[in-house]
Amino acid sequence: MHFGTQFTGKLAPNQSINYYTFGWSAAWDVSWMVIPTTAGTGAQVQCTVSTQLSGTTITYWIQVKNLTSATLNIQGRYAVLNA
Repeated sequence: MHFGTQFTGKLAPNQSINYYTFGWSAAWDVSWMVIPTTAGTGAQVQCTVSTQLSGTTITYWIQVKNLTSATLNIQGRYAVLNA
């Protein structure tokens, strides 16, 4: 198993944004998490992950929504469970 951060970003109040990342092995089981990194805000985010298979690779589409009225910094983290 290995872990990492794939992207970082900033979301305005109630903003949604789409990220994508490609070239991931279709043989891997990957778990995605979006973590608010702004301290002291009671930060809340909603995350939806979709996939697109292309041969032996997968593209992940990650939609993130800021559920608060504050600007937030975020990190998109992953865990490859069976590499």
